[in-house]
Formats: sequence, C-alpha cells, structure tokens
Amino acid sequence: MKCEWVKENVLLYVYNELADDARYELEQHVARCPECAAELKATRKFHVTLSSLPVEEPSPNLLTASRMRLQEALETTQQGGFVQRLMFDPWAWFRQMRFSPALATALLIVGFAAGIGTTYSIVRNPTPSLSALGKTDESTIAPAAQANITGIRSVIQEPGSDKVTIKYDTVTTQQTEGPLNDQKIQQLLLFAARNNYNSGVRMDSVDLLTQKPSDTRVREALIYALRYDSNPGVRLKALEGLGSFVKDDVRVRDAVLEALLNDSNAGVRTQALNLLGPVRADSSVRSVLQRLAQDDKNQYIRSQARSVLAQLPEID
Repeated sequence: MKCEWVKENVLLYVYNELADDARYELEQHVARCPECAAELKATRKFHVTLSSLPVEEPSPNLLTASRMRLQEALETTQQGGFVQRLMFDPWAWFRQMRFSPALATALLIVGFAAGIGTTYSIVRNPTPSLSALGKTDESTIAPAAQANITGIRSVIQEPGSDKVTIKYDTVTTQQTEGPLNDQKIQQLLLFAARNNYNSGVRMDSVDLLTQKPSDTRVREALIYALRYDSNPGVRLKALEGLGSFVKDDVRVRDAVLEALLNDSNAGVRTQALNLLGPVRADSSVRSVLQRLAQDDKNQYIRSQARSVLAQLPEID
C-alpha cells in the first residue's frame, strides 16, 4: 500500500467511513510507516478539536439561499449513469476490487456465466438478415422528432372547450391538436414555456399549464418561468399557477421568496408578497420580510413588509 493512498483516505478512516478490509490494510500500513502514523495522529487531533467546538445553526437567509442554489443545480445537472461512471473512472473499480476479494470473485463468476450465455444465444439464434435490421419501429422515431422541434408558433385553446391547437416548427411548420391532458400537447406546452422566443406564445403556454399545476413537470416549468422568463407577464402567470403550493412545497416557497427579493418588476414582487401571506410565520419568510422592511428601495414593498411583520407574534 502506498503512502499516498493512506493520506487520501485517512480522514475516511477517522470518521469510520472506510470498508473493513481497507481499514485493516490502512492500520497495517500505519503500524509500519512512521510518516503515515504521524499523519493519522494529526488528523485525529484535528477531529477532536473540531468536535469540541459548538455547532452553529445556519441562518434562515443561508438556508433559503442554499435551497435556491441546490434546486437550480439539480435542474441543470445531468447525472452520469453506471456505464458512464465505469468508463470515466475504471481505476476506482480496480482499487475497490483490490480491497474486496468477494467483489472480484463475484464479477469473475458473472463474466464467466455471461460468456456461456452469449455463446448459447448465438447458437440458438442466428444473426438476423439485413432486411430485418432495416425495419424501423415508429416508436423509435417519435423521440427524435420531438428533439428536432425548433420553436412553437402559436398556442390556441378553443373557447368553451378543452381542445388545444399548437402550431410548431421542425424543419417545416407543423400543427397538432388535442385535449389539454394529451401527452403530446403537454410536451409541446412544456417546451414552449421554457424555450420559445415569442413571449406571447410563452404566455399562452404558461396560462394553459396553470390549469394543471399539480403535475410535477408543470410545476417545475412554472418555477423556471418565474425565475428566468424575461417577460413580467409570464412571470405573473407563473406566480398565479404556483400560489396554492406556497404552503406545502418548499421549492415553490423558495422561488416566490427569490422573486420577492430579486425580481425587477414591482408587480411581480407585490404578487409574490401577497402569496407569502399563509406562510409569513415561517422563519425564512420572516427573515426576508425583516430585510425588506429595513432597506427595500420600493416604498410600497417596504411598508407592506412592515405591516405583515406587525401582525406576527414576537419571538422570545
């Protein structure tokens, strides 16, 4: 075992996060290596020092800001799959197998069985002909066609009906129609709410999506529109659809708080302030209201924040 590996994992050892076999190997190495023994001693001392310090509770402002940043990161980060992790970090698997003989044995058995199974499959099932390979299933075309959508031209709901007509562009302009709960209609509306260059189309799409805010994908699209849409009318529509979830959904509450603090439109901020009424006693909401009451540049927002705070009971 190399000293470099010990130094990389000594903290995991101190916090009891190493596997038993790796822990044993590290202990054996430290018993023979004075330099690594000193490293372990220093790490333990550091751990004891940290443990003796009082635990600081995060402030409501920090919690709110952290929730917002975490949600944004989750929305934009693409998690790598098993195969991707294996391709990009094969040495991690080799290191793990080094300290896990049982895992290595299991992989060997699985590989041997897979080889036998593949051979049997080839014998039983000859290679398909080129004509068979050339056949295309329509279900495989649909996702590719959706991926080629370049924009939504118009969204129209038939008066007094659930029927929606959407005209959209791929290579050429196309059109589809159906009820609001139709899956394709839903996908096109979600696409338009996030990606369309035409603010009128975004407004129509968000307006229709507010009729189904309980759908998780719809709610995420409304949160996205509230945070990032450049048109204040679209942001107001998104607030309208999210209003009933401020009390029960922390993500919605954080997005509304963010709009109250940072939106450039006074109307959006006022609407956000009104929506927070049912949760005004929440610590994060109270903290934001106190901040607004003290130094917000908008006199109306400042006075309304003070009015809401005056209705809250004092905290001992």
